[in-house]
Amino acid sequence: MKKYLLTLCAGLALLLSSCDDNDGYSLGDLAVDWVTVHDQGDKLYTYTGDTWGSMWPAASGIFSPGLEDGQRAILYFNPLADNFSGYDVAIKPEYIRPFLTKQVEELTEENEADYADDPTYFEEAWIAAGYLHIRFLQKLPEEKLHRVSLVHRAGEPVVASDGYIHLEYRYNTYGDTLQMTAPALVCYRLQSLPLEEAKGIKVRVNDARKGVHEVVFDPSDEQQRDAKELEEISATEVQ
Repeated sequence: MKKYLLTLCAGLALLLSSCDDNDGYSLGDLAVDWVTVHDQGDKLYTYTGDTWGSMWPAASGIFSPGLEDGQRAILYFNPLADNFSGYDVAIKPEYIRPFLTKQVEELTEENEADYADDPTYFEEAWIAAGYLHIRFLQKLPEEKLHRVSLVHRAGEPVVASDGYIHLEYRYNTYGDTLQMTAPALVCYRLQSLPLEEAKGIKVRVNDARKGVHEVVFDPSDEQQRDAKELEEISATEVQ
């Protein structure tokens, strides 16, 4: 409660001072950005935007329980003031759309059946802010959440002889699919990989339309995706 009261007081003070024309923002402004969530404890979250940089929630219009530290999301917010208390911008969050965010996992002979290799309707993928984002078209499940995984084969060198990190995108429908489809998105943390030692990343994909093929990424060539272009993505029914 103390943290919330302090945040509220700081937000009120900021709102009063942000009326100055020099700030360049008003309470009617609305921005959107890809962000990484940072859990500060006591259900207080700060954000790092791909475009806006570090964000402090000086005031809030949303309640966001269940967010995870390091989770990727699209955040709609009202910018209030630049260079606020060590952050690039103070904001009033208005709406957040979090996405499933996972680690790269180890694939072994013992767990390979759990990851399966069902065909996926792969749409596109890109690297930004140290995460690999994969957008796909999902045949919705009737009962069981589908499982999407990015794996590295155990026993193989992380950086292969060709200089690339070889990963596999695995999809498990558990045999439970409907004909209804929806666009979906999953994000994978790449921080555990020695990207600085590799030429890039090669991801094997079992695509329902193109068959098995590799998608090649250069980690140094991070790409921006306009958050507004992905507003149609629904809540992803995967784990």
